[in-house]
Amino acid sequence: QVPVVESGGGLVQPGGSLRLSCAASGSILTIYYMGWYRQPPGKQRELVAGITSGGSTNYADSVKGRFTISRDGAKNTVYLQMNSLKSEDTAVYYCNVNEGLRTYWGQGTQVTVSS
Repeated sequence: QVPVVESGGGLVQPGGSLRLSCAASGSILTIYYMGWYRQPPGKQRELVAGITSGGSTNYADSVKGRFTISRDGAKNTVYLQMNSLKSEDTAVYYCNVNEGLRTYWGQGTQVTVSS
C-alpha cells in the first residue's frame, strides 16, 4: 500500500548517466504535479525538477542541460534522466506527487557519483 515508490539509484562514475523512476499507486487518481527532490549529505532537501499535468517542466539551475524529467501518464510514472553526472549530484533522491489537496513522498533512492 505504499503510494509512491522510487527506483533506479546506484553508484556511477563522474560523467555517467542514471535514470530514476517514480511510480504512483492506482489509488492516486488525479495527479497535477510530479517532481524530484534531493537531499545531499548534511544539506536540506531541494527541488531538482518537476512536471505538471499539462507537461510544463521546471529545473534547478544546477541541473539544467543535464537532467530531463518526463512522465508516463498511463502508468502514473515520472522519470528523471540524469546525464553528465557530477560528484555534487550525490544525494538521496525523493519523488513528490501532488493531487491538489494532498502530497505524497516516496522513501528515496540513493545516487552516488564517485570514481
